[in-house]
Order: sequence, then C-alpha cells, then structure tokens
Amino acid sequence: MIIAVASGKGGTGKTSLAVALAQSLEGPVDLLDCDVEAPNGHIFMKPRWESKETIFAQVPQVDESKCTYCRACSQLCQFKAILVLGETILTFPEMCHDCGGCFLVCKSGALTAAQKELGEVEEGWSGSIRFIHGRLKIGEPLSPPLIREVKKRIDPDRIAILDAPPGTSCPVIQTVKGSDFTVLVTEPTPFGLFDLKLAVEVLTGLGIPCGVVINRSDVGDRKVKDYLQARGLPLLLEIPFDRRIAAGYARGQSLLEIRPEFKADFQNLFREIQGLLKETPRVGYACR
Repeated sequence: MIIAVASGKGGTGKTSLAVALAQSLEGPVDLLDCDVEAPNGHIFMKPRWESKETIFAQVPQVDESKCTYCRACSQLCQFKAILVLGETILTFPEMCHDCGGCFLVCKSGALTAAQKELGEVEEGWSGSIRFIHGRLKIGEPLSPPLIREVKKRIDPDRIAILDAPPGTSCPVIQTVKGSDFTVLVTEPTPFGLFDLKLAVEVLTGLGIPCGVVINRSDVGDRKVKDYLQARGLPLLLEIPFDRRIAAGYARGQSLLEIRPEFKADFQNLFREIQGLLKETPRVGYACR
C-alpha cells in the first residue's frame, strides 16, 4: 500500500504525521520524504545512512550541423526548453522536464543527451523503517524529476508512506500520483479550510481517495468539520494542540516520542484507511 501525506499549505504538521504513521505500523514500512526542496523527515527519523546517489536529468544538446530547423522539437516541448528561431536553435536546460520527447521527434539526429545534475537521493534505516529522501541541488528550479527518482525506490512488498511537499502544485501532484490513498492534514482556520479545498480538488481530478486529519483541532472554528460533512469526506483523526508537541518538534523529537500513547490512534487511522479502500476500491472512488 502507498499512502501519501499532503496538505494544501505548509506548517500543518504533515511531516510530523507522516513520521508518526510510519513509526506506529508493524511490519515492513518505508518512509519517503518527497519534499526535496526542504526535506526534514530525517531530523525526526535520525536514520543510519547507507547510500547516497547523485541524480542527473537528460537534457538536449544540439549539433547544428545536422539540424534542419524543422521545429518538431520546439513544437513538442510544452515547457519551452528548446526553441527554434529561423536558423537558430536555443536550449534552456533549466526548463527541461526530462521527458525525452525531443529526442524521439528529431529525425535528423541533431539532438543528443547531455547530463544536468538535479540533486541527491539518500537511503538509510531508522530501526526497521527504511528511510529515503531527495535533496534538490541549490538553484535547480524543477523538483518533479527528483521526486520521480525518490519514488522509483518504492518497494511493492512494503508499506510506503510518502511525505509530500506543501501546496497543490506540480511537486505535490508528482508525489501523490500512483498512491492508493492520500491523507490531507489541515488545521481549523480560514487559511486551513481554503487550502484544504484546493487539495481536495486536485485529488478529485486525479481520482485518488482521501481522508482528513485535523491538527490543533481544539483551536479555531468548526468550519472544516462542516465542510467535510457536506462533502462526505472521512475525518480520520483529530490531534489537539499541545505545547509539549511544539517544544519537542523544535528539538527534533517525533510526535510519538513526545506522546507515545498516540501510537494506537495512528494504528487505528491505518486500519480505517484499509477499511475505506476495501469498501470503495480506488477505481471509481474519489473525493467528491
């Protein structure tokens, strides 16, 4: 099973929940931190690192002596990473998404692959939990290719928990794609509700089932709960505000280190997800 943990905005406690869920489960579990621009899951997992791999993207390199300036490559590229102006061809590696399409449509053989460094993927162990994260190279504008590399290391024989980047843009979509279920973490505030609605719309479009966890549930109002009831979305868990949790977070302690009694709650959360997937298989089930 692949469970993504996401949120429409930053600061809702998404990483804390992903770490706690991984630490609460019995059996083989992987935790993959896909927030490659600002990974912080390792601060709480404290893994014993075993490997580090530098990841490269394939970007087009032009041999203008072979180029016929047919524009097939520039017409294909939706990200304007390659541009033909008259008898001049320009490439913009920082815009390339490494799809490889330009190589396929170039009939003259003018395009060859050059390497561009994206960042690193590190793997290690925290007890029985395999931990994997990516670190995007400083200055690199595109994180989805590196997120794909992190996800390639998912083991189908193990439960995978994916800690997604905040927001609802391309990095989040790249992370949650292919997951069996997505847990959305929010807070009971106007900002939390607004961004939750955006996240629900994204998952609706992708056809991925989801449920919601409300963090700091005793602060704010009940508009988030009213929204969930109106949309028929499951409320999986409520976590009350606790100053001890915030203080422990600042010291790099995980939620279950601070409140070990919450372990049973996260085990129940996992069982509820299993039940939801059995009742409504992924095909045909989506956040309404």
